[in-house]
Amino acid sequence: MPGPYTFKFFLLINLFLLCGSCVFAQKDPIERLWYNEEKTAKIEIYKAADSKLYGKIIWLKEPLREGRAKIDIHNPDASKRNNPIIGLVILKGFKKDGKTEYHDGTIYDPLNGKNYSCKMYYKGDKLEVRGYYGLSIFGRSTTWTKAEE
Repeated sequence: MPGPYTFKFFLLINLFLLCGSCVFAQKDPIERLWYNEEKTAKIEIYKAADSKLYGKIIWLKEPLREGRAKIDIHNPDASKRNNPIIGLVILKGFKKDGKTEYHDGTIYDPLNGKNYSCKMYYKGDKLEVRGYYGLSIFGRSTTWTKAEE
């Protein structure tokens, strides 16, 4: 029969394991809701099972076009042109580099149907998003702001 110290030992081990998993489960500071620069869309950035960061559109200021939900009409893949814009994953595959930089990702622009290489820089309540072709100098930056949760 196990003694009283055995129970306390197992309780203490479980407490340490629980606290350790809390440390590892912390969200990245950019895992939240963001408004695009024009405040016409809200993007949710989240970490996927592959430990990379992704972002999807969850809200549009004007969600309808001609009385119907906006769809991805400019997508180069014709089979995806009827997909709704709300729910569309536009940021893919970002890895954190240091405390404030995210790289190796792509951004999709539903306004023209093009994918771009992308870097992001976290600046407190702002997120600088830079899409580019080839070299980062051949691109454009936009600044997103934190949205309410």
